[in-house]
Amino acid sequence: MIAKVIVDISASDVDRVFDYIAIDGAERGSRVLVPFGRQNIEGYVIGFAETSDVPQEKLKAIASVIDDRPIVSDEFLKLCDYMTARFHLRKIDVFRLFLPAKMRGGRIKSLEKNIISINTDYIDADPAQFIKKTAHSQAEVFEYVREVQSAEQSYLNANFSAAAVRNLLARGIFTARREKVLRTPYSGIVQKDSAVTLTDKQTEAVDTIMSSDRPTLLFGVTGSGKTEVYLSCIEKTLAENKTAIMLVPEISLTPQVMRVFRSRFGDEVALLHSGLSDGERFDEWHRLLTGQAHVAVGARSAVFAPLENVGLIVIDEEHDTSYSSESNPRYITRDVAFFRAEYNGAKVVMGSATPSMESFYAASNGKYVLAELPDRVNKRKMPDIEVINMCNEVMYGNSGMFSAKLVSALDECLSSGNQAILFLNRRGYSSFVMCKKCGYVAKCEDCDVSLVYHKDENVLKCHYCQRRYAMLDLCPQCKSSHIKQGFMGTERIAETVNKMFPSARVIRMDNDTTRTKDAHLKLLGDFASGNADILVGTQMVAKGHDFANVTLVGIIDADMSLHFSDFRAVERTFQLITQVAGRAGRESKSGRVILQTYTPGHYVYRYATAYDYRGFYGKEINLLQATGFPPFSEILRVLISSENEGTALDATKYAIDAIRAIAENHADEFTYLNAMRAPKKRIQTKYRMQILMRIKPDSFVRQKVYAVADELNDRFPQITCFTEINPNDLS
Repeated sequence: MIAKVIVDISASDVDRVFDYIAIDGAERGSRVLVPFGRQNIEGYVIGFAETSDVPQEKLKAIASVIDDRPIVSDEFLKLCDYMTARFHLRKIDVFRLFLPAKMRGGRIKSLEKNIISINTDYIDADPAQFIKKTAHSQAEVFEYVREVQSAEQSYLNANFSAAAVRNLLARGIFTARREKVLRTPYSGIVQKDSAVTLTDKQTEAVDTIMSSDRPTLLFGVTGSGKTEVYLSCIEKTLAENKTAIMLVPEISLTPQVMRVFRSRFGDEVALLHSGLSDGERFDEWHRLLTGQAHVAVGARSAVFAPLENVGLIVIDEEHDTSYSSESNPRYITRDVAFFRAEYNGAKVVMGSATPSMESFYAASNGKYVLAELPDRVNKRKMPDIEVINMCNEVMYGNSGMFSAKLVSALDECLSSGNQAILFLNRRGYSSFVMCKKCGYVAKCEDCDVSLVYHKDENVLKCHYCQRRYAMLDLCPQCKSSHIKQGFMGTERIAETVNKMFPSARVIRMDNDTTRTKDAHLKLLGDFASGNADILVGTQMVAKGHDFANVTLVGIIDADMSLHFSDFRAVERTFQLITQVAGRAGRESKSGRVILQTYTPGHYVYRYATAYDYRGFYGKEINLLQATGFPPFSEILRVLISSENEGTALDATKYAIDAIRAIAENHADEFTYLNAMRAPKKRIQTKYRMQILMRIKPDSFVRQKVYAVADELNDRFPQITCFTEINPNDLS
């Protein structure tokens, strides 16, 4: 029997099936070791055949089967075929999404520990018969183990006497056994479940979701109880002996979500996201694989939870850009969820207070079912949003980042014993460093981007390749000491607030303060428990969080996302404003939002301050239709990069000529086609070119463009070529 194997090497020239002689234990979906060149490497069995085109004398046998069971299901094998075709991916890159990264190469396995208990012959005996009066350590550890019945040897060694433990083991008084120990993330966050009675609207939404044969868009204002709808749907799904997946956009949301889900479903829930330790991620994944857990909760990667018989997939904050992977392998989470739902006959629900234009358009046209939660559960009105014209502040002599109204509101909020959130979607201390004399701007040597100053570490950082540079005292060009710092980031905002309100306890939440494990949990826990008065943060504080004492939200620079050269810029601005405003006044206290802008006349603020999503959608969808952007087309991007600029240009010229030939033959499928340098011309030493096109949604020409990309990689081995569908970031 011939086994068809995908080898674990991410390279285009080996992205194909290899034939090996099958051995006992190798099944479809098994992970195996196979001889490849001069070494054994990992691979995956995707099928079998009676014969091979490879001569018998050249065929090698599988060296061994790695796991005690197949770890890639038939569903995932079909999902791999779908993803490679739709997103133009290498098969092995898709397979790597299906299991924890450190599991490859045997770098992580189940954790086993020595468990100590008392030999049954000694449990009821008098210790004085076998422990000397002077052996106090032995007596102490013996009494402890007799009381708790069993304990980890590492714990006993650390808290009692390791020598005493060894002595009792050697004499047969203690016995030891090896036992698997689960590494459980956030094991301390458990709360008592409180019965919740659904509102009529929530009940109606649950009924709509569970009875629909199409995906459901749950359109509910912030604080309307979407999470309780999800929980009820999952409860019904589990009652049908099916499994469920719950996706959230931010890792920072997972502790909060896990607390709620554990209180309702206990050990049925497993957590999957990149912030876990390697051991925790492996154990949670293994519990899902073996059927010990039936609900997967996590960020984007949890859509690949190894669950069988999936009955429900929830995508919370469905509009969030994090659901699209922007690095290899590039994929769209929603499309993967739809495939898994169709395979399993499962329900899909996508929730948001500010749905993406594509999703609301699909709901308006009947492709999705629309369920609505128009009011907050506690019937409180949405917080008032007051727009502050920062141009007027400058006219009155205030050139700082805080308007007089925001300072006054902060003072009032703190005096009342309440909490505030200050939102700015830019981390660091200042966004660039420039010489005021000659205009020099400090840039990364490997990337065509300005360096960001981080005062805490007194370094300049590149936010693309993470290189660090010493802060400038003198301009390297003209030796001037007149160094100017650019726009404020969250670090500087936090420092400024501390100076304005010295007695206030301020914490900052951004990518710099949440790099360490469980940092999200600690920061959010401190704020929720009242150990901080002001939370300064980027978009990770904007969604999903529920803080009872937050009565004020300050949006420091609402224009920041508005003026990007991206057709989604206005939509994202509306979404961010609505989401962050929704953090205020969620419980019994009224909320207030101060929104600072230099362009108060822009239509997005008119709709955002009125929480008028439908009005905003009506205007924006008309603009998208008139300009031919998604959902009325599909953007396809071919991104070419090389360390040699000339090679990148040559490859781009070859590719655009080939794609133009396709466009000439299928003119009706294209509405736009052009080649250009990427806005970020150089990242991590590589020059970047891009070809952008707008084609009909799901057009057959996409596969023709993919074929050009494949040919390009073969013809120009010094380049890297990727394709993307509707990328979030065109820079």
